[in-house]
Amino acid sequence: MDYKEMLKNARENLNGSCRVCKVCDGIVCSGEVPGMGGKGSGSSFLENRKSLDNVKINMRVIHNVSNPDTSIELFGKKMNSPIFAAPVTGTTLNMGGKITEREYITAVVEGCLKAGIYPMVGDTAVDAFLMENLTVLKENDGQGIVFIKPWENEDIKRKIKLAEESGAFAVGVDIDACGLVTLSMHGKTVVPKNVEEIKELKASTKLPFIVKGIMTVEDALMAVEAGVDAIVVSNHGGRVLDCTPGAADVLPEIAEAVKGKVIILADGGVRTGVDVLKMIGLGADAVLIGRPFVTASFGGGTEGVETYINKLNSELVATMRLTGCQTVKDIDSKVIYKK
Repeated sequence: MDYKEMLKNARENLNGSCRVCKVCDGIVCSGEVPGMGGKGSGSSFLENRKSLDNVKINMRVIHNVSNPDTSIELFGKKMNSPIFAAPVTGTTLNMGGKITEREYITAVVEGCLKAGIYPMVGDTAVDAFLMENLTVLKENDGQGIVFIKPWENEDIKRKIKLAEESGAFAVGVDIDACGLVTLSMHGKTVVPKNVEEIKELKASTKLPFIVKGIMTVEDALMAVEAGVDAIVVSNHGGRVLDCTPGAADVLPEIAEAVKGKVIILADGGVRTGVDVLKMIGLGADAVLIGRPFVTASFGGGTEGVETYINKLNSELVATMRLTGCQTVKDIDSKVIYKK
């Protein structure tokens, strides 16, 4: 599928909810929550992009790397690239209403699996959306990860059981959603979690358990104390709290504190294969990408999603070749330029 044609289609199908800018950086959509923008001034969304833009990489061309291997294994699953589609839910609430939740998430799930990576599906204020996502996941042999909003623990545990029944191979809670405007607008109660509450959730399932929304060393250490299997360094795409730093700004110190103790995932402003390498060089094991998968799904369905992933992978291969990295494990702090 032609990538530019996919973007054109997405601009039409998103019905004004997203302008499909040349660079998805949060400037045009600042403050548009509900919508695709960042909360308040939109600075947290902007900082995600700025923090990645400020990272420069070391070009190396004297080496033996000619055909880099982008594959990794996480949660017992082999992946063609260190990339997950982030859990984005609520097409009717945030994305113009021209495409249904089922159409959107089906394209994301099927496109990811065809391209050899895995989707994450999510929860939102409308319970039916989670059920739709779980149905689509089950139809695809449960090949994905389910994220649940930080409701009261009993409700989360009930939804974890539903995720298990769908066949999902990991579950998580995006605790950063405790500040999500779209949930409070629907009268839904979401709350932060303490270490004991996270331990309770972790103990409720045999699946790998992930906590999303880690932006400080203190929270990362408490997540490790709670026994989680993975964390996601994320400010929820800048949609929950104004004036935070970008994820790439805080990732290195978090990785220094907990690398090897827990799987480190990161999201926030990742748009290209170069960005993927940057995040891994800063300490992540893999990345999540959100808004561009919305564009790909709305612009080309399953084929659009697959096209975007293949573009990312091609960019990552080229960047690994020009930084002397044969495998993803070879990508570390040495690829990051330091003054």
